[in-house]
Amino acid sequence: MSMHLRGVKPPIKPDQEPLTKAPKAPAYFSTYAVAEWKRVMPVLVQRRVICAADLAQVETYCCMAGLVRQIETERQLGGGVIDVKLFGVQNRAAQTARQLAATLGLDPVSRARLGSAAPDGDASPNPLDV
Repeated sequence: MSMHLRGVKPPIKPDQEPLTKAPKAPAYFSTYAVAEWKRVMPVLVQRRVICAADLAQVETYCCMAGLVRQIETERQLGGGVIDVKLFGVQNRAAQTARQLAATLGLDPVSRARLGSAAPDGDASPNPLDV
């Protein structure tokens, strides 16, 4: 069976033209989206996994993460009452944010893939080799 048919994602590697400085958050962002942008952009720039072409994906991630926080804040300020329609919006935004976070290397599994590349010429003996 091909490795691609098993659901194995390729390892994340540094980009060929990574951003060297985090750009400002877009003007249309909510307060929560700006906070998320300021939290994740330095990490992505430091890891050298983000380039200018990826900014739309980061923008969408920050908007969705900000929307989740905004809805939760409004729910708490409203006495904790759950609005079924807003819960559905929040749930979809959280799912989208989670999926985008995984593609950007912002979740534990993606971070493990980022650092999982074994050095070439690993001299440690493999006990399974016969």
